[in-house]
Amino acid sequence: MNLSWSHHALTRRRTLAAATGLAAGALLPTGPAFAAAAQYTNPVIWQDFADIDVMRVGDTYYASASTMHYSPGAPILRSYDLVNWEIAGHAVPALDFGAKYDLNGARGYVRGIWASSLAYRPSNRTFYWLGQIDFARTYLYTATAVEGPWSRLTTISTPYYDAGLLVDTDDTLYVAYGNTTISVAQLSRDGRTQVRTQEVFRTPSSVGTLEGARFYKINGQYYIFLTRPANGQYILKSSNGPFGPYTMRQVLLDLRGPIPGGGVPHQGGLVRTQSGAWYYMAFVDAYPGGRMPALAPVTWTADGWPVVQLVDGAWGTTYPSPAVPAPPRQVTPMTGVDTFDGTSLKPRWEWNHNPDNTRWSVGNGLTLGTATVTHDLYWARNTLTHRIQGPTSTATVQLDHSAMRDGDRAGLALLRDSSAWIGLKRDGGATRVVTVTGLTMDGNWNTTGTGTEVASAPVSGGRVWLRANADIRPGAPRPGTFSYSTDGITFTRLGPAFSMGNDWRFFMGYRFALFNHATQALGGAVRVTRFEVSTP
Repeated sequence: MNLSWSHHALTRRRTLAAATGLAAGALLPTGPAFAAAAQYTNPVIWQDFADIDVMRVGDTYYASASTMHYSPGAPILRSYDLVNWEIAGHAVPALDFGAKYDLNGARGYVRGIWASSLAYRPSNRTFYWLGQIDFARTYLYTATAVEGPWSRLTTISTPYYDAGLLVDTDDTLYVAYGNTTISVAQLSRDGRTQVRTQEVFRTPSSVGTLEGARFYKINGQYYIFLTRPANGQYILKSSNGPFGPYTMRQVLLDLRGPIPGGGVPHQGGLVRTQSGAWYYMAFVDAYPGGRMPALAPVTWTADGWPVVQLVDGAWGTTYPSPAVPAPPRQVTPMTGVDTFDGTSLKPRWEWNHNPDNTRWSVGNGLTLGTATVTHDLYWARNTLTHRIQGPTSTATVQLDHSAMRDGDRAGLALLRDSSAWIGLKRDGGATRVVTVTGLTMDGNWNTTGTGTEVASAPVSGGRVWLRANADIRPGAPRPGTFSYSTDGITFTRLGPAFSMGNDWRFFMGYRFALFNHATQALGGAVRVTRFEVSTP
């Protein structure tokens, strides 16, 4: 299958026919003056944060992203310069949208938190997150700080697909949403109910599909920023209010992106700095790792249309850094060591579906008690995931397995719809370290393979170090490799390289995943005393 993103425009609902066209944009100078300026490099985050909605409140920038079936959902990122980001919290504390998100009789893979919206309302100093779930209804959460606590404000019966929330200058709340047919809804003053909804634009057949709405009011004009998945970006403009009529202009199409082998930057948001400069933060399809945020400056035409600034006809790999005030502090790195101190997980962690909170704890390490009896990792609860840092990175886990029981399986996985892991099998009172590949799903996310052991070695004592190295550069399928150590110093490769799939249809990229499940009976446990993600 040809996975060249410039030739495959994709949508969640169908695969679009390919389209041709030239990207529209102004060129930045590439001479010594440009090179001498302080610069940033794209992607600004080489981790999987898709469907970005970005904004500024005072001197702080915030962004939200999709997380599908991972819990908590809707991570909120924070930055002081648009380049260096940290994970501050999650807007959706738990996916309490039905039993499938608990792995209870059903599964929520590739459902859950899709493209959603983040906004700030100055009148009550409150953050708002809005998103639809399962094409059934829309949920709105609020918090006075992005770290939380977040609480559900309301449920609205209209599913606002790929929504963009606008807090107008008169404090009215509007939502732009839809796929091909774009509508605008007005919410009540308290945001709890829908007052009105109206179709405002129907995408021409020559364009195909538009979705991923972001809603803005800029200089008295209303704009709906839309993506043509996965190779274009368009914008609608109205001079007559939020309900239109709107006219359309192409922002970019088939534009070369900043990640070799990756796709066209698209589906993100516009943000204005304190000095009045504008930027567009989009994502780049870059599987097997996922969808990576990239940043480019934007200028405006005299008649009010945005133009992405290009470098040699492409989205630049580097640009001059945004001119912003000095940050009040350094942001928290998204990689490094975690010893699971304190009373809660750090926001870099997300569970595969909702966890059973009675069977895990932190403080003096992470304790994972078995929560499911299964031979299928995709059905196992309390699998804890961490995004992979690109272009290559390594996760190393120090694991105390002295409390495992016969039939238990625990370890470190490269998790996606095609997975592999290194870990421990305890059977008949003996423990082995093994590498298992061949964990697979079909296109409906049903399990088609529960894994085959491809290598093993006996281990003694109660402690082992496990390591997974992941190459997530896009293009050809990339290798993941596994090794282990009994002293934390000398590591032994175990098993052949695992080929990480780069198909887009699971949407989320590969993750490092910590797991412990039973195949016979509950009661066993492991303790992760140290976890580290490192880069070369």
